[in-house]
Amino acid sequence: MPTAILQEKKKEKLKPAQSTASPTPIEALVETDAQCGIQTYGRLQVAFARGAGARLWDVEGKEYLDFLGGIAVILLGHCHPHVTEAIARQAATLVHSSNLYYIEPQVKLAERLHELSGGLRAFFCNSGAEANEAAVKLARKYCQSAGQEGRTEIITALDSFHGRTYGSLAATGQPKYQEGFGPMPAGFHYVALNDIEQLKAAITPQTAAIMLEAIQGESGIQPCSDEYLQAARALCDEHGLLLIFDEVQCGMGRTGKFFGHEWSGVRADIVTLAKGLGNGVPIGALLASEKVAAAFAPGMHGCTFGGNFLSTAAANATLDVLVDENLMDNALQVGAYFEQRLQAWGEQAGVLHELRGRGLMIGVELNQPIARDIMRAALERGLVLNAVGDRILRFLPPLTISTADVDEAMTKLQAAYEAVTA
Repeated sequence: MPTAILQEKKKEKLKPAQSTASPTPIEALVETDAQCGIQTYGRLQVAFARGAGARLWDVEGKEYLDFLGGIAVILLGHCHPHVTEAIARQAATLVHSSNLYYIEPQVKLAERLHELSGGLRAFFCNSGAEANEAAVKLARKYCQSAGQEGRTEIITALDSFHGRTYGSLAATGQPKYQEGFGPMPAGFHYVALNDIEQLKAAITPQTAAIMLEAIQGESGIQPCSDEYLQAARALCDEHGLLLIFDEVQCGMGRTGKFFGHEWSGVRADIVTLAKGLGNGVPIGALLASEKVAAAFAPGMHGCTFGGNFLSTAAANATLDVLVDENLMDNALQVGAYFEQRLQAWGEQAGVLHELRGRGLMIGVELNQPIARDIMRAALERGLVLNAVGDRILRFLPPLTISTADVDEAMTKLQAAYEAVTA
């Protein structure tokens, strides 16, 4: 064999086995995050770069249909032009001045929520967890102001989720979120959801309030029955307690009414909102009745960024679209169609254990532990959804979706299921 050929073959053997090509955009992000970020999220290996309506595109240009909506945050779809214009206009005018002064779009937002809620007063913060912290503080302060200093305890439900700050975490009836962070702040008692007798038995002379989600989101779309919420209201009236509804995930029209608890015909003393309120811009709100709100005086509670110009401009624009485009009606109509399609799919595939929810807040409990596998397979096929544990699929799409979007989602879901079970 000629010497030149032998030398070439020797060079080939010395070549590295792996490619020296530059990493893809997602690979570069994963590597940098692994080196620089605190690893508090078990992320899926996708990075989105832009969105429009119910569509997302990742950093490599692939298109997705978004049926999770940032976990109930993207109420109107991504980059809704009315909200985008309001954000841009406000950002070019004034972003922050401090709550030492009046903020015009904040006052306007408080007025609109006052009207939509039937007369509740508003305090603004940055998130649902902060809103729930404020709710706990207000409930205790109200009791103290009424001469009932011993009433400090809050009853919440097992499998609830109220946030990850210490107060909201203590209110959360899921020990897995509390492990390693103890001791938890005292004063919270947990009861089984929809068990009226257990709720009655939990009330003591130290009880200040009952705090519930009309539909539990993080535990897999677990609704309170109308009878349970009505009993909670009656018990609060009987014992002089406050009724708090955490509407962070099920509020803002997602169920077809502005608040999820409205379906039961009860009134709250305190309501918390966040997620969809700003269509992606961080904002939370504590709403309280006139009598209860009066327990907070200047200096008792505050939030540096709460109700700033930018977030309240976004929230006002979000409410414009929610009301003017009748999106609560759309949530009901398209949600009913989506439930029908999911029911038929689940029964035909033989995997449906239970379908739960209302409007466009839907959970599908499977009879097999394949929810996470379906979630990953759906993502590969361009459908964004969420798995709660091994058996529950959660859907929280924008309220702007159409029946055509549902049909496309079902085609992708079926393809994902077939890939998982092949």
